[in-house]
Amino acid sequence: MDYEELKKLIYQKTKIDLSLYKERQMKRRIDSLIKRNGFTGYKDYYNVINKDKELFNEFINYLTINVSEFYRNFNQWDLLKKEIIPSLLDKNKNLTIWSAACSTGEEPYSLAMCLSEFLPLSSIKILATDIDKEVIAKAKIGIYSDKSIKNIPKPLLNKYFTKIGEDYKISDEIKKCITFKQHNLLNDIYPSKCDLIVCRNVMIYFTEESKNMMYEKFGNSLNKEGILFVGSTEQIILPARYNFSSLKTFFYQKV
Repeated sequence: MDYEELKKLIYQKTKIDLSLYKERQMKRRIDSLIKRNGFTGYKDYYNVINKDKELFNEFINYLTINVSEFYRNFNQWDLLKKEIIPSLLDKNKNLTIWSAACSTGEEPYSLAMCLSEFLPLSSIKILATDIDKEVIAKAKIGIYSDKSIKNIPKPLLNKYFTKIGEDYKISDEIKKCITFKQHNLLNDIYPSKCDLIVCRNVMIYFTEESKNMMYEKFGNSLNKEGILFVGSTEQIILPARYNFSSLKTFFYQKV
């Protein structure tokens, strides 16, 4: 079995289309996982993950690259708090917010804490989605390492976290602000009428064609003057193609 055959079988089983990811990068990750587990090739490996739930979950977790932390790239979150959120709230107090590819929850919980400085928690509603059910399960539990919480402003850390051994557990009142759902950015229907979409540090793994399709869908998902917040290495070239204008670095407004 070659890589092309593996891609077809994975799509049939999971609806994850590996053709839409950068091939060299994704193939290297899968080859590394196969070697690490002591399998001889794609056929041998697929036959096992097709039957073994634990190894299959490991494969999905490895495939969907999950690296996250609270307030990642702090200066951008500071700009979100000081300029972007106040500007959105000037127009509408009931914001529709989507954290796309939310991984283990640090991003939507960071959003909720940011918004808590402007609104009561009872009025904060954030949709958080990811393709990986395992990371969504971890996000719902809400326990994080010392490394993950290093950028959280001290007052918010003290207010919304409880120390459990070496780890930190986020408060139930922040958890209630978030609705977690499984969602595939490449296949599924996007939420509509969003005021703010946060999708950071995931587009770098996709082909240019996939990115074009997603930016177009993000544009369609946003209300007029809504904001797309992207990651530090994900500036959009020619944003006008997707009906965006560059509001600030890494922040794009629908025109």
